[in-house]
Amino acid sequence: MPVKEAVTSMTRSDSKVALITGASGGIGMACARQLAHEGASLVLVDVDRDRLAEAAADLGGNKLLLTADVSDAAQTAGYVHQALDRFGRIDTALLNAGIEGGIASIENTELTTYEKVMAVNVRGVWLALAQLLPIMRDQRSGSIVVTSSITGLRGTAGQGAYVASKHAVLGLMKVAALEGAPHGIRVNAVCPGPTETRMMTSIESGFDAEHPDQVKARIVAGVAQKRYGQASEIASVICFLASEAASYCTGSTFSVDGGSLAGPVR
Repeated sequence: MPVKEAVTSMTRSDSKVALITGASGGIGMACARQLAHEGASLVLVDVDRDRLAEAAADLGGNKLLLTADVSDAAQTAGYVHQALDRFGRIDTALLNAGIEGGIASIENTELTTYEKVMAVNVRGVWLALAQLLPIMRDQRSGSIVVTSSITGLRGTAGQGAYVASKHAVLGLMKVAALEGAPHGIRVNAVCPGPTETRMMTSIESGFDAEHPDQVKARIVAGVAQKRYGQASEIASVICFLASEAASYCTGSTFSVDGGSLAGPVR
């Protein structure tokens, strides 16, 4: 599938440029809205052209909407270079694209499912880093934030492929942070806990299609704050890390999980 320009809107040219993959999802679009409010020019990338256009329809400011498969090397190079052609630079990149891959034990997970999850969630980050780091090195500045998950810090039965992928991107983040630091580039990761998004709805149904509400109740019971997070709450931390306010943060993992990892809820 070729990279295509879907929607454009120009109002300002002096703002920072932020690239977001997985932009049509709950967290991706929440980040887009916050960054647009702060005056950033946006490059929004998603595999679903129609969903992206619909999600960004009321989003103001400068924006370039592109469709691309982040696991494809040529399409990754394409969306990065279209961003450069349009705006001349990329100040921050939020590598947020990801898929959950269904619920099944390791032995019952199809190899094709595992490979697809790893392709999008890990290869997609690797390809983006390989494109972005040289660009930001030449700029002598840049901030990259990778979306992992609390499952990147612990295991969850039934989500072997997803858990493996979210552990892997934390390793990539650390290496990229070390390689980028001498050139003014910061790289960090955010690990969201259960969040009110399409993905969590899918996970609930994957565990029990007939009683997803009961699955949600069990998940909430393990969260210290006794609720799911909102996409805007995750976006606030991501956008902080992307900003100069986090200038001494690099190579780090930030959990935004309502206390899920603090310890068992008794």
